[in-house]
Amino acid sequence: MKNTEQNITKINSIKELHSFMGLPSPLNPLITIIDHSSTTNYIQPQNEKLLLEFYNISIKRSFKGKLKYGKNHYDFDDGTMSFIAPNQIISVDSDGNRNIDGWSLLFHPDLIRQYPLGKMIKNYGFFSYTVNEALHLSDQEEKTIEAIVQNIQKEINSRLDNFSQDVMVSNLELLLSYCNRFYSRQFITRKMATNDLLTKFENILDKYFADNSDLTLLTVEKLATELNVSSSYLSDMLRNLTGQNTQQHIHEKLIEKAKGILTTTNLTVSEIAYQLGFEYPQSFSKLFKSKTNLTPIEYRHSYN
Repeated sequence: MKNTEQNITKINSIKELHSFMGLPSPLNPLITIIDHSSTTNYIQPQNEKLLLEFYNISIKRSFKGKLKYGKNHYDFDDGTMSFIAPNQIISVDSDGNRNIDGWSLLFHPDLIRQYPLGKMIKNYGFFSYTVNEALHLSDQEEKTIEAIVQNIQKEINSRLDNFSQDVMVSNLELLLSYCNRFYSRQFITRKMATNDLLTKFENILDKYFADNSDLTLLTVEKLATELNVSSSYLSDMLRNLTGQNTQQHIHEKLIEKAKGILTTTNLTVSEIAYQLGFEYPQSFSKLFKSKTNLTPIEYRHSYN
């Protein structure tokens, strides 16, 4: 545990976190579950920021005060679940009247490194979401999550044997799979919010192409920033609603724009590629053929 910058404390291990919070040593050096109702006597130093070297999955309830994650603050409601990847800075405001209920499941990357989950975990986009994109659980969904976490806690409390890590990692994978399912449900059930976001996304994308903007500036990250969401959340939402992620939507618009230019101008393929923001004409031609089964020249000739 060390200070990496002013007011930022880097915590490298589960043991260091327990020590920092004044908790007993963890039963397992790679994974722990902290019951927040048992840490109410712990006083967070004012303006303390933590950089954790491990994954953090939390459910927080009755949280008086705000958690800051990146540039965003978030007020937690009942049944709200958040996911934080390693090497993210988090902080909590100072509120002496804070009442915390819920738990945090924290595990070091070394726990899953030798398992398929070690590579697969990058596919769980919600670890890249901002806190205002948290998962809101129904009562039944929360019971499902709680049951899995209780299984992990039982394994932590049991005597270690050759199967302990296998069982814990299997339960972690099951937990993350359920969270994926519940996020998919959330995209669908929160129709007003997601449809509004989808409409805004389509309007911004249409405006870029209609205004002949510099398309080299059109990136997934820029679109997400304009919509005030994370790029991972935007792509996952679009994939659930339309079957295509953000980059695929951009490519669809690029191909439609290219078709119009090919059939109404005499610009060369290279000129069109540069106009559409491609650094290399070959990249444009490859994308065009993958979408239309024709090269740009073949498409142009089909209209002559």
